[in-house]
Amino acid sequence: MLPDAKDFDALTRQFRWDIPARFNIGVAACDRWAEEDPDRLAILHVHADGRQDRIGFGWLRETSNRLANVLRAKGVKRGDRVAIFLPQTPEVAAAHMAIYKLGAVALPIAVLFGPDALAYRLQNSGARALLTNAAGVAKLNDIRAQAPDLASVLSVDGEADGVADFNGEIARAASGFAPVDTAADDPAMMIYTSGTTGQPKGALHGHRVLLGHMPGVELSHYPFPLAGDLFWTPADWAWAGGLLDVLLPSLLHGVAVVARKFDKFDAEEAYALMQKTGVRNAFIPPTALRMMRAGPSPRGRYDFKLRSMGSGGESLGVEALEWGRDAFGLTINEFYGQTECNLVIGACDQLGALRVGSMGKAVPGHIVAVIDRDGHPCKPGEVGQIAVKRPDPVMFLEYWGRPQATREKFIGDWMTTGDQGTLDEDGYFTFVGRDDDVITSSGFRIGPGEIEDCLIGHPAVALAAAVGKPDSLRQEIVKAFIVLKNGYAPSDALAAEIQTFVKTRLSGHEYPREVAFIDDMPMTTTGKVIRRLLRDRG
Repeated sequence: MLPDAKDFDALTRQFRWDIPARFNIGVAACDRWAEEDPDRLAILHVHADGRQDRIGFGWLRETSNRLANVLRAKGVKRGDRVAIFLPQTPEVAAAHMAIYKLGAVALPIAVLFGPDALAYRLQNSGARALLTNAAGVAKLNDIRAQAPDLASVLSVDGEADGVADFNGEIARAASGFAPVDTAADDPAMMIYTSGTTGQPKGALHGHRVLLGHMPGVELSHYPFPLAGDLFWTPADWAWAGGLLDVLLPSLLHGVAVVARKFDKFDAEEAYALMQKTGVRNAFIPPTALRMMRAGPSPRGRYDFKLRSMGSGGESLGVEALEWGRDAFGLTINEFYGQTECNLVIGACDQLGALRVGSMGKAVPGHIVAVIDRDGHPCKPGEVGQIAVKRPDPVMFLEYWGRPQATREKFIGDWMTTGDQGTLDEDGYFTFVGRDDDVITSSGFRIGPGEIEDCLIGHPAVALAAAVGKPDSLRQEIVKAFIVLKNGYAPSDALAAEIQTFVKTRLSGHEYPREVAFIDDMPMTTTGKVIRRLLRDRG
């Protein structure tokens, strides 16, 4: 999608959207490659014991066709929601393609979710079918009555009470299927996203969302694709980051994706996987990078073939960026977006569009600004809300069943993100914090990202989060919650040392006046710190 260019400004000037009126993700990311070469590698499936399965586009087309026939026979029709509750496996890719070709709506659900979270998403979406495994069936058993619209469940681990055998059904189904003719704006997927209040909302996206992602994906790995590229992410494919930043964009370009189920992220296993498979492109969220950084550097211990790496989901930070250059011999390109409108800001070191401490510039094709409460653009350097102008092909269609929430997401034609940031005169965006995460102390508005970046620069700190704590004098003070690295023990002396470390590296008004040592950092399934839970601790 991105043209060849000598620098970022030239790229932006040359870029033009080309969104066809009729578009189907399953056809574009699967069938067309299978017709050209059915043996072309689509998924490199790596098992826990090291075995590798090479899955071609031919398998992906046939399996998705058979599954589409199975779902249709079970009553799933155009527009129905079909939930996918599985870890990184080839069946997930096949399920997505089947659902899109059927004209139904894919509902990816992260495998880390428990029964209550699963029940809410199934009930709220009115899902008609669920594709899962034995672990998913176990979670479903106690809550199935809460999902009255759920008519069919298929498990890749075989049949059970009220559960059909995925593989058996596939084997008996016809291998031919004529994809439904879909418009680019027709619903294709729904991903639930958590807000600051209330239950998660289902962000409904059209088939065009994949095309809308492509400039941001290609920018992060510019130029992309190149011959021999192989993509991997530890992020769950149920998350927008795993699904729309890696799996679907790679398959759209005919680039193979590594599938590897991790029960829990482990830095050494990640290094070994990238070396053994020859991964060339990676998307690694900031939290995973910080976990890698907390251990021994891979430099000199592993032989990587990496040529590009992107990161997003939360602020990357200067420390992680510098560590990445030393560890991998490349610059990690940070990008920004949210489930409703992803990959709209990004850095690209290859095109000279990277500034340390910034998220980058507006990705070609997207109009992004920092606005005030009335929807007017802020002055350069002034803190405001990051917003994206509609229409935009990557922007969501609506919140499922929440028309009022959909309307409240916009100020005029600006889709608000709920994120505070600044935009400088050169077009670089800097993330300050969520609306409810910004700390106001002694008249200063303090973003937690900069403090957290500084905190993890201390040799004892593995993970850190900064929140505002109510204070009668300063309105709020900065409080830091810290997970220590192995070999360090909590103490008042260490807390004082960390406070001084931040005070001397940032400023007197930003250092944490309170430090709390904790064993585990509360995080969402996508690896973001849940600061609300930390604030509740006081």
